[in-house]
Amino acid sequence: MRFGVNVLNFGPGTDPSTLLGWTRYAEDRGFGFAMISDHVAVTPDAAGPYPAPFYDPFTTLAWLAGQTERIELGTTVAIVPYRHPLHTARVTANIDRFSGGRFLFGAGIGWARQEFEALGLPFERRGRMTDEYLEVLTRAWTEETLSFHGEFVSFDEVSTGPLPTRRPPLWVGGNGHAAIRRAVRFGDAWHPFDQRVAWLRDEGVPALLRAAEDAGRAAPGFAPRLPLLLTDSALDDDTRLAGQGTLDQVRRDLGGLAELGATHVLFDTYPGTPDEMRSQEADHRMLDALAAHILD
Repeated sequence: MRFGVNVLNFGPGTDPSTLLGWTRYAEDRGFGFAMISDHVAVTPDAAGPYPAPFYDPFTTLAWLAGQTERIELGTTVAIVPYRHPLHTARVTANIDRFSGGRFLFGAGIGWARQEFEALGLPFERRGRMTDEYLEVLTRAWTEETLSFHGEFVSFDEVSTGPLPTRRPPLWVGGNGHAAIRRAVRFGDAWHPFDQRVAWLRDEGVPALLRAAEDAGRAAPGFAPRLPLLLTDSALDDDTRLAGQGTLDQVRRDLGGLAELGATHVLFDTYPGTPDEMRSQEADHRMLDALAAHILD
């Protein structure tokens, strides 16, 4: 498995120095990839867990591409319906070129209804929009001229170059059945969030394999995001999420994920609410302990 770090691109105190500090920390410590999240209009529902200021993922990653050398850079996850797919395809292909083929594209449908309303987008149709946009996006990464006629976008003979250095790996985020089917159809990996190992073992991964079999496709990879929290005392194994507990408990989690076939694991140090947000230094100490006692 390869291990990555979620870079916090939002909240009070976030600025270019903290973004660069997070990413260089991850690269210097030997993590394989760093990813950041996405919001466009920070409406009250989005601001609750993800307060302003909120740095745009694509402009931030383009800047970080020039500040790093080895680490892969990506989104966890970009909200696909927020942007025209031709725009997303061009921006992501450009970042992949700027970084020398180090871009990862994590994609999702979004959840903040007020944000969709602020952007003038139909919240109830976001799943269908995402499917159509991903079809356009993945074709635009490989076809230098593209025509497409769908429900939400329609165009003829659009030049899409420059194409990416490599076709960016596409991770489809989400825990539900629709996300799993979307991952099978479009993705290189399924990217579930904040789950227990038992759920992934008994429900999530079996559902992924069934969906692939039903579609007559090879199953995509499996790249979970874990809400990292290290504790001195053991947490209840029946209720804790993967990535939470003592170093021994997290070590067992990673062993279980490896047995399930996980190719990548993203560690997210954000506790979920701004009131519980730790300092960058405190998060780095937790990741240092993880790297020293488990990842090596």
